Amino acid sequence: EMLRSLVGSEMCIRDRIRPQQKKVKQHQAMVAAVRKGDQIVTAGGLIGKITKVNADNEVEVEISSGVKVKVVQHTISQVLNKTEPAK
Repeated sequence: EMLRSLVGSEMCIRDRIRPQQKKVKQHQAMVAAVRKGDQIVTAGGLIGKITKVNADNEVEVEISSGVKVKVVQHTISQVLNKTEPAK
């Protein structure tokens, strides 16, 4: 009886952790793929267009005409519009 309970709780924990790990990996891939011209939403709710991607995990985002802010890349929560890669 105790073994069955232990196995059941192990399966429950595994079923909760794996989907979370998958979401984290998807977010990391999305953030790594952003480029100049992409329209994004930050975790703080700012919406803007990426004007520059820096090597130090920061992006420059234009949130209004002529208003640019630096944003830490992992705070990007969503990419609204992807730009086509340059040929």
